[in-house]
Amino acid sequence: LSRNFGKEAGMLAGFDYAKGDAVVIIDADLQDPPELIPQIIELWEQGYDDVYARRRSRQGETWLKRKTSEWYYRILQKSTRIPIQRDTGDFRLLDRRCVEALKLLRESQRNTKALFSWIGFNKKELLYDRDPRAAGDTKWNYNKLINLAIDSITSFTTTPLRISSILGIIISCCAFIYILYLLIRPLFGIPTGTGYSSLMAVILFLSGIQLISLGIIGEYRGQA
Repeated sequence: LSRNFGKEAGMLAGFDYAKGDAVVIIDADLQDPPELIPQIIELWEQGYDDVYARRRSRQGETWLKRKTSEWYYRILQKSTRIPIQRDTGDFRLLDRRCVEALKLLRESQRNTKALFSWIGFNKKELLYDRDPRAAGDTKWNYNKLINLAIDSITSFTTTPLRISSILGIIISCCAFIYILYLLIRPLFGIPTGTGYSSLMAVILFLSGIQLISLGIIGEYRGQA
């Protein structure tokens, strides 16, 4: 690579040049123990295509970092039909078939963690305790983690689009009911007052229709 294009692009470049029957991915900060690799290879030799290491504990991380990671995986699992593995990183072994499948996915905005789940194949989990970072500081700040979470959700689920449609339906229904109330109350001798309330009700109703329309367009776009 001519410069640092980021972890995802670097991983894809590694897939392009790897020639073995299997590929092991591991971070360079030694938080993932290399001594687990022989166990991972043994599981691969038993016939598993994707042997991923799941973190049983995460030493050296703050409570906030652990909780936000937990919330991220929960939201991603609830909002997508893909069986996302929780508490897993990039530390895993991929069979050649998995590597070839990932090489076919050339997205510019990649989320490889979700792609690992999306491609399927025979998977096996291996639990381990993650050590603190051996040296240096991580470059993954909260801004980058938030962007990663947004990219993950928008890339693999249409749930935000459906939330827009549902919100539009709720707003439109409430506004429509209020408009009916404004139209009916003069029949019972209730003063209508100024036109501000009716104007706001109409604006809310039309805004809800717009949200519904955007959600429908987004659903069609998401299926494309």
